[in-house]
Amino acid sequence: MATVAVVGGGPAGLSAALFTAKNDLDTVLFDTDGTWMHKAHLFNYLGIESEDGTAFVENAREQVDSFGVDRHQDEKVTAVEGAGEGFTITTEDETYDADYVVLATGAKRDLAEELGCAFTDEDIVDVDVTTETSVADAYATGAMVRAEEWQAVISAGDGAAAALNILSKEKGEHFHDFDTPADAE
Repeated sequence: MATVAVVGGGPAGLSAALFTAKNDLDTVLFDTDGTWMHKAHLFNYLGIESEDGTAFVENAREQVDSFGVDRHQDEKVTAVEGAGEGFTITTEDETYDADYVVLATGAKRDLAEELGCAFTDEDIVDVDVTTETSVADAYATGAMVRAEEWQAVISAGDGAAAALNILSKEKGEHFHDFDTPADAE
């Protein structure tokens, strides 16, 4: 059983998976490679002077893989349902169980709607500041929670916010992911 299931392999999903896996939560990520990043070139992403969107995604995938994310490339999620105190994620191939789910499917909101997440008057998924939806332990990120502000860096931040909230719940206290080099003063 995965602790965290992430649906979507763009900046939001990859960011969420990176933070949870890096901090020792079993993480499974489903990526159909439908990210808008393949149409992008990054000039406005903090820390990146200039990078092709596809190259960015490939680098991010390598990074999450290096932290042990169980990445299922080209395995499409067809349903996410509440199951007791967790979730069942159904794909075209099989089913998976997880304690938490992070929805990072861009502007495609059908899984959130089927799960029973509340929506705003603007027809976007209603989330709190941590990106948690009205369904406990289900998070929505990126374009599905924003009417217009669709930027890779915002989506990555949403994914990180979801992951940090999950980590805080798991650890029982506010969790911060700060790495400090051994020789830092």
